[in-house]
Amino acid sequence: MDEAKSAGTLYIVATPIGNSRDMSPRGIQILSEADLIAAEDTRRSMVLLNKLEIRGKLVSNHKFNEYGKAKYFIHELKSGKSVAVITDAGTPCISDPGNELIKAAVEEGIKVVGIPGCCAAVNALAVSGFDLSSFTFFGFFPRENAERRRLMEKLRRGDSRTFVFYESPRRIMDLVDFFIEQEALCRMCLCNDMTKLHEMSFRGTPAEVREQLLAKGNYDKGEYAAVIEIDREYIFNKTEHTVSAEAMLVDAMVAGGLTVRDAVGAVLADENNSYSKNELKAAALSLRKMFGG
Repeated sequence: MDEAKSAGTLYIVATPIGNSRDMSPRGIQILSEADLIAAEDTRRSMVLLNKLEIRGKLVSNHKFNEYGKAKYFIHELKSGKSVAVITDAGTPCISDPGNELIKAAVEEGIKVVGIPGCCAAVNALAVSGFDLSSFTFFGFFPRENAERRRLMEKLRRGDSRTFVFYESPRRIMDLVDFFIEQEALCRMCLCNDMTKLHEMSFRGTPAEVREQLLAKGNYDKGEYAAVIEIDREYIFNKTEHTVSAEAMLVDAMVAGGLTVRDAVGAVLADENNSYSKNELKAAALSLRKMFGG
């Protein structure tokens, strides 16, 4: 108990997503007074901190050393120092590193305080004009086709109609094209460079949004938050029966005379498959354990 009382405080501080004037006065105060600032990328965070005239406190908390750094920060917190966690832009831990440190602090009984502010996903939702009675945040849009098809099934289940994703400018057209190829009945609001001088929103059906991106010309610059609202008529109106990954592999083996390994590739290539490569590999391992070979 005495140790917990003497420990410092871990602050989770939101930073601007583009416009430095969005930094809150309280956030500036906390960063100025903190003993250490844990940053995802010290080079990018240094730009903001230099504007705020805050120097000499940055320590990297990048995802590749997150686990090791958590122990370091916990040690400093238990010695009485205060630590502020920031990310490149927005609210820490929303599709960014930081959770391990927060979990460790909670387990150690260290006080954790959030300093609210900007969040790209919430800002995009707020300006979308879509149904926000409930929504789901998925982080970055998946790259594998199987994961995308599985995600589309989730979007069509009807638990929520509105979804928000992050996507890089290099892959934003690929995201739009996927919804077009799936003939998805939905509306999109793609928010680009939010809070910056040239921020833009692209709205409409996937086909309409594609035309707007092409008309812009240099759409492959600046980060995107994509908000999708599924049409009611596109939601599944009956219970969908899910076939297990093992059953799909066995069907492929029997139909094509394939080995378990080759069946994984065959199922991945099947447009009706909604399992990821890792899930199919796990199912293949399960079959080998059951039947040998």
